[in-house]
Amino acid sequence: MSSTDSLDKARPERASEFSLDLERRGLREAAAEWWVKVRSGEPGALPSIIGLIVLGAIFYFSVSSQFLSSYNLGTVPGQGAYIAVIALGLVLVLLLGEIDLSAGTSGGACATIAAVAVNSGHLHHGLPDLFYWCLVIGMVAAIGVAVWLKVWLGAALALIGEVLILTNLTQHLVVAMIMAICVGAAIGILNGVLVAKVGIPSFVATLALFLAWGGVVKFGLKNQPIGVSGYNFWHDLTYGNLTPTISWIFTIVLVVAYLGWTTFRSIRLARAGLAHEALDLVLVRGGLLTVVAIVVTVWAVRNRNPSAASYLLIQGIPVPAAIAIVLMIVCTLALTKTTWGRHLYATGGNAEAAHRAGIDVVKIKVSAFMLCSMFAALGGILLASYQSSVALDLGSGNVLLFSVAAAVIGGTSLFGGRGRPRDAILGALVITVIPYGLSLKPSIDPAWQEVITGIVLLLAASVDAISRRRAPRL
Repeated sequence: MSSTDSLDKARPERASEFSLDLERRGLREAAAEWWVKVRSGEPGALPSIIGLIVLGAIFYFSVSSQFLSSYNLGTVPGQGAYIAVIALGLVLVLLLGEIDLSAGTSGGACATIAAVAVNSGHLHHGLPDLFYWCLVIGMVAAIGVAVWLKVWLGAALALIGEVLILTNLTQHLVVAMIMAICVGAAIGILNGVLVAKVGIPSFVATLALFLAWGGVVKFGLKNQPIGVSGYNFWHDLTYGNLTPTISWIFTIVLVVAYLGWTTFRSIRLARAGLAHEALDLVLVRGGLLTVVAIVVTVWAVRNRNPSAASYLLIQGIPVPAAIAIVLMIVCTLALTKTTWGRHLYATGGNAEAAHRAGIDVVKIKVSAFMLCSMFAALGGILLASYQSSVALDLGSGNVLLFSVAAAVIGGTSLFGGRGRPRDAILGALVITVIPYGLSLKPSIDPAWQEVITGIVLLLAASVDAISRRRAPRL
């Protein structure tokens, strides 16, 4: 037999060997993989989930049995929505191993601009002249820098914001909020350039801007707070509820979309002979999500008003909960289903290796800081809604600290490269539950809130550090 014939016979065997290189993750494989991660020091969201259960049990049995009442639980999303939204943005920056300490006050500054625009009817008349023209020029500068770095989304958002400012369309509430988020994008571009281009450590650069934006809030308000409770849309961002019908539509759309996408993806990858999740895993996970979603929605559409004599119905999924869930889904898709998301994780894992692989590290960092400040702007708007006013200290104090704590407690690593948007939601729930539970028993000193929060954050950071030490070295 010739050597050619031997090679021809060997080729099908080798082809079959490659065809066997197929990873099919079923229930057993997924459970084994999860357990390996836990044992290696990567518990993911498990600590925050356990923390919620433990805190809930402690507050229910030791503080007040009203802790788990429908009315009280329905107020939790409104109390923690601004923390969750700001933390979502911080997750993107923490994935890079960076930090944005200005997120709280920059969000306060953006909310201030929106409030002044609506309250005065004309942004130019409402703001001091120097402030207004600095804003106009700053937006133009942000457009130029974004174009230079090819951050096209940032350039488009800054341009939209500039147009809204100059045309005075910001006298309308929703438009003013859109403008505020666009201003947040411009602020994020500035942060990103200082860190990625100028080379200032993110801790130092954003700490300086934390102080600066706090002064800008007072400057923009002219030392007079602006109430926002009179604006129904702004008020409902924290205290509103979806109608029962819209609540069910919201739940059904999310569940059907998730089940449809995961099932289609599993079948498509299996037919292509690629690694995929088995249908049993997809259906079990989707079934659990469906059950949880239905139970939560059934609870949400019931009347939660504790006063039996009142004719005011409080029912439906809270608006802040819906906002947080939608933003979490969008962030998750951006991080896991786009090239930008994969590049972000790669940059956070090893920036030098990412650069050598051809990833534009500067662009990735600037875009992450830009998105972080956009979330901060929305968080500032939600905070103003929760407080019913744009106060002189909006965004300062513990806002930033609680938001960073929420991301870390949820499972995002401080060292970069590991974290998910869901971490911000779970961590925000933990941060919110602590003061909420303590408030049910007035005899407890409020100082315990900060003590307990600090201990929980320290435990989360310890888990993160230990997991890094136990992780296998490449």
